[in-house]
Amino acid sequence: MQGDAKDIVSAYDWPRPVAPGAERGGVSVEGLGLSSQSHGRVTVVAVRGELDAVTSREFDDYLTSARRHSDRIILDLAAVEFMDTSSLAVIVGHWKKLTASNGILALAGARYRYTKTLWITGLADRLPRYDTLEQAIAAVSDGDGNGG
Repeated sequence: MQGDAKDIVSAYDWPRPVAPGAERGGVSVEGLGLSSQSHGRVTVVAVRGELDAVTSREFDDYLTSARRHSDRIILDLAAVEFMDTSSLAVIVGHWKKLTASNGILALAGARYRYTKTLWITGLADRLPRYDTLEQAIAAVSDGDGNGG
C-alpha cells in the first residue's frame, strides 16, 4: 500500500461514506458501508456488509461517483458478508463501462463463503481478481489489472 493514500470522500464533493443504517433519498440502507481511498491513479472502494437488492442502488450510485474520479477502480470485498445477483449486475455494468473506455475494474479480497455468486456465475474468472488489496493496488497501479 502506498503512503500517499488520500481519502477521496474528503477530496471531492461526492457522497459521504454510507454508514450501516444510513438513509439516502428516503430508502433505508441497512447493513451497508461504503468508503473510498485514492492510491495514486487507483481508487479503492471498500464495501462492508451486505450487497443485495436493498443496497444495490446505493452501491451503483457510489460506483458511478467513483468512476467520475478514476478509471482504475478496485472493489475491496474483504468485509462483504453477503452478495446476491443484483449486486453482480451493478458490478458488471460498471466493469463494462470502465473497460469500454480502457479503464480497469478489479476485485480484491473476495471470500467465497460470502461472495459465492461471483463463482457460481463465472464472474470470478472474468474480472481481474486478487487475494489481497495490496496485490490489487500493485497490479492496477502498473496498468496490468489482468487478475492474480
